[in-house]
Amino acid sequence: MIIVPSTPVIEQGGTGTQQQYADMQAHNEEMLKAGVFVDGEGLHPSSRGARAAWQDGEWVISDGPFTESKELVAGFTIIDVSSREEALEWLKKWPVSCAPEPGYALELRQILRAEDFGDELTPELREREEQMRVEAARNAARG
Repeated sequence: MIIVPSTPVIEQGGTGTQQQYADMQAHNEEMLKAGVFVDGEGLHPSSRGARAAWQDGEWVISDGPFTESKELVAGFTIIDVSSREEALEWLKKWPVSCAPEPGYALELRQILRAEDFGDELTPELREREEQMRVEAARNAARG
């Protein structure tokens, strides 16, 4: 997963320029043609979000906005590649127009798979997990 950090402009409700959209679309199309693009979305600013923190035995909800934009996520892209090196190559192809300033950093993280959980994920839990994925795919197909 490529995690796209937020910026002050995004946190103020900015959504990008026509050139940024065109560049990002071209990048996503390149990944689609290569068969590695799985999903990607942008997120609304944190002012439209909330956080839930576990405190004193209950969930405490805090509404956005949240202050440190460099620690907030503005979007993500999920790719399915065969190695960390291949993922990094795609990361380096990210459109420069979508990097608003020097030092802007994308984050690459690997998504956990069932096999990463070892024996703690029993066959019964694995089966239920797979059933949930099928149900989620049906939900996504409904729109």
